Amino acid sequence: MNPGRGWFVVLEGPEGSGKSTLAAALADRLRQAGHDPVVVREPGGTPAAEALRAVLLEPGRSWSAEAELLFMVTARADLVTRIIRPALAAGRVVLSDRFDLSTRAYQGAGRGVPDERLDWLNRVATGGLAPDLTLVLDLPPEVGLARQVAAGKSQDRLDQESAEFHRRIAEFYRSVAGRGILHLDATQGADALAAAAWAAVESLVMPGHSQVYRIMPDSTGV
Repeated sequence: MNPGRGWFVVLEGPEGSGKSTLAAALADRLRQAGHDPVVVREPGGTPAAEALRAVLLEPGRSWSAEAELLFMVTARADLVTRIIRPALAAGRVVLSDRFDLSTRAYQGAGRGVPDERLDWLNRVATGGLAPDLTLVLDLPPEVGLARQVAAGKSQDRLDQESAEFHRRIAEFYRSVAGRGILHLDATQGADALAAAAWAAVESLVMPGHSQVYRIMPDSTGV
């Protein structure tokens, strides 16, 4: 659990899994339920982190795995310090499009950076902050790519990585388990996905209203 009085909810998944759309839908439902959520994305969420994001994702740039990792955790540290921790301390719901699990997926499974290095840097960047709930959107990488093409999304540097790179990331996400982690099938429609995700979020922030989910310590499904 996080050390603040609020709730920290993170959306994770491979490219094209629908995290941004789902974040907007969950934020709307939270507002309807009387909450004032703080919605952030990674990398980004502060002026400094957004500047790092622009450089990091610029097509044509070439970065070592270690440099990419340092960009990510630097942006995360600024976001946690300036936005996430103050919001949690104020009792608000923070909804983040990606967090430290993305580093394990992209720089770990994708780039091959050792786990011990990732874990140490993440702890430094976050001060040990952990989400109360992480919703992992599982989707085959080829489906995510097709969605991006259909939507006309401009391909950033990570989007342009090899199919094998994206396969490793998707496999990592499918396999991840731990406290507060729930997997959702991102091949379903946006409305069905939002309903399933809201049931999980509702059970966290409004436990008296939940009728579907009870968050279990080591759940990997719904």
